[in-house]
Amino acid sequence: MRLSLRRVAMAVCCAGATLALVLVCQRVLLCQRAGGWGRMVPEHEGVSVRDWRRVEYRYSKATPLVFVGGVPRSGTTLMRAMLDAHPLIRCGEETRVIPRLLAMRQAWARSSREKQRLDEAGVTDHVLDSAISSFILEVIARHGEPAPVLCNKDPFTLKSALYLSRIFPRSKFLLMFRDGRAAVHSMITRKVTIAGFDLSSYRDCLSKWSRAMEAMLLQCQQVGPLRCMAVRYETLVLQPRQTLRSILRFLDVAWDEAVLHHEDAIGQPGGVSLSRVERSTDQVIKPVNLEALSRWVGHIPEDVLADMADIAPMLSRLGYDPHANPPRYGEAEPAVLNNTERVLKGDYKTPSKLKGQLPVREHGHTARHAGGH
Repeated sequence: MRLSLRRVAMAVCCAGATLALVLVCQRVLLCQRAGGWGRMVPEHEGVSVRDWRRVEYRYSKATPLVFVGGVPRSGTTLMRAMLDAHPLIRCGEETRVIPRLLAMRQAWARSSREKQRLDEAGVTDHVLDSAISSFILEVIARHGEPAPVLCNKDPFTLKSALYLSRIFPRSKFLLMFRDGRAAVHSMITRKVTIAGFDLSSYRDCLSKWSRAMEAMLLQCQQVGPLRCMAVRYETLVLQPRQTLRSILRFLDVAWDEAVLHHEDAIGQPGGVSLSRVERSTDQVIKPVNLEALSRWVGHIPEDVLADMADIAPMLSRLGYDPHANPPRYGEAEPAVLNNTERVLKGDYKTPSKLKGQLPVREHGHTARHAGGH
C-alpha cells in the first residue's frame, strides 16, 4: 500500500509539473505573438519577491543562481545547509519538481519523432527553454525567502548541468561527490528510494552509483571549471574552513564564519530551514563531525568488495582506493575532532523549529535576513 501511495504521489507531482509547464508555454507563446501573428515583443523574464520587511528582490534568467547536486547521500544537504547559514544565501529544501521537469525535457530532446511533433506545433526549442527557465526561476525564487544569492539543491539537477548553464548563463554549479561505498551504504540502510537502484543489492547500487557519478562529472567538465566545481564530501567534513573558503571564492560571495556553524542557524531568523520529512535532517542538525565517514566498513559483502574496482570504476577516477577497508580520507581540523567528541557524547542541541512542527508561512514571510544586507 505504501508503494502504491508513493507512486500515486509521484504521478500527481509529475502531472502538476507538466500542467504548470504547459501553462507557462502558453504564456510564452502569447507574449511572443502579442500584437499580431509573427510580431515579437520582449518576453517577461523577471520574478519579483518581497521579504518580511516588504523589501523587493528581483530575479531574472541572468541572475547568478547556484545549483548544488550529486548522487543522493553524497553530502548535498550538508552543503546547502552550510550555504544557507550564510546571511546572503538562501537554498532551502529540495523542490523535487525541478529534476523531474529536466528529465522530461531530456526525454523530449532524445526523441526525434517527438521533437518533430513539437516543432510542427510551434513548440520550438526556444519556446520550451523559455518556459522551462521561467518555471525553474519561479520555483527557486518563491519556494523560500528571498535573498541576494539564490541556490537550489536537488541532487539530480546536475545530470542536466550543461542545459541549465545554457538557459541560466550566469549560473554556477557545485557537484558533490563521496566515496561510493559510503553513499550506497547510506542509501541502503536509510532506505532512500532512488529510481533504478535495487536497495537489496550492494552490487547493483554501486554499479548504478558509478554510472550516475560518471554522467554528472562529465556534465560538470563540459560546463567548465569557471562555472562548475566538484567538491569532495570527505574534504568538506575533514577541512570545512579551507573547503568553504574555496567554495565561497568560487561563488564570488564574501566569507562569513556562520557557514562553519550551520547547526546554530537551524530554525533561526536568517538561518537554515529544515523539514522533518527530509532523510538527512537528523544528521544535519549536528555540527560537522566524522561519525558517518567510515560507517560502511564491515557491512559490504565480501564478494562485492573483491570485485569493487570493476563494479564501481568511478571510485578510482575520483581518487578513492577501491581496496582500502577502511580507507584513509585525510586529517581533520581540531574543531571537527572536538565536534565529533561532542556528538558521540550527545552534547549538541536539537533544534526546536523544524518544518512539520510549526506552520510554514507562504513566500517566506518569516524573519529571514533580519539584520539586513
